[in-house]
Amino acid sequence: MITQLIKDARKIIFKFGSNTLAGKDGKINTAFLLEFADQAAAFIKNGKQIVIVSSGAQVAGLSTMDKWARKKDIHYKQALCAVGQVELMESWRRAFKQYDLHIAQILLTREDFNDTNRTLNMRNTLFTLVDEGIIPIINENDTVSVEQIKIGDNDTLAARSAILWSADLLILFSDIDGLYDENPKENPQAALVEEVRDVKEVRKNITIGATNSFGTGGIATKLDAAELALSYGIPTILANGGKTRSLEALALGTQKGTMFLA
Repeated sequence: MITQLIKDARKIIFKFGSNTLAGKDGKINTAFLLEFADQAAAFIKNGKQIVIVSSGAQVAGLSTMDKWARKKDIHYKQALCAVGQVELMESWRRAFKQYDLHIAQILLTREDFNDTNRTLNMRNTLFTLVDEGIIPIINENDTVSVEQIKIGDNDTLAARSAILWSADLLILFSDIDGLYDENPKENPQAALVEEVRDVKEVRKNITIGATNSFGTGGIATKLDAAELALSYGIPTILANGGKTRSLEALALGTQKGTMFLA
């Protein structure tokens, strides 16, 4: 079914969490970006359109400004994201450049989705970029975001972006293989749930673990994102983006994940 979902989808949104983008040294994993760009370029060549929602600004900022690693003040965190966003986009730009593909940066806050005029402008920009063969890369504008205007996590941002763009499919790449009935990092016997048709029912029957080390969201935010996307008829896949050529493997059916279907 995952293979069929990918085959049938023309407009796909990919979301990458910080843990997926970070290497073992805590810095942006450029080899991973290059590998994904290679797979994405093949998708585009075959007629698919893609949009990326990418976390990683703070990770990239820490990679650049290591002396700020212990700073907890909100202004330093926002400054880290300002520095890191430049590094993050440059990493994505270099990854796609070898395939003659251009990227574009879009930074958003919750207010952007709550204002009709802004939403229309965002939608028009997304369509224009993609129609011209440019890959939009979306992130929350952490430099200006405070609690009152924060979207909160990029799973939700990805779902909202999928709705905005009228995507055919949302793929949430994480550092786990999919949804489990228990936290697989705490219980090795946890079972992978390969298909979900009722998110509310699933919430009653699984044990939700803690937030991961880099990211702002755990499995709960992914369930929320899938439920939001499904409410607009957009199927969602949760899969491990850190595995070798994960997009290709999902498309070929050699890698498992969790499908959220209406």
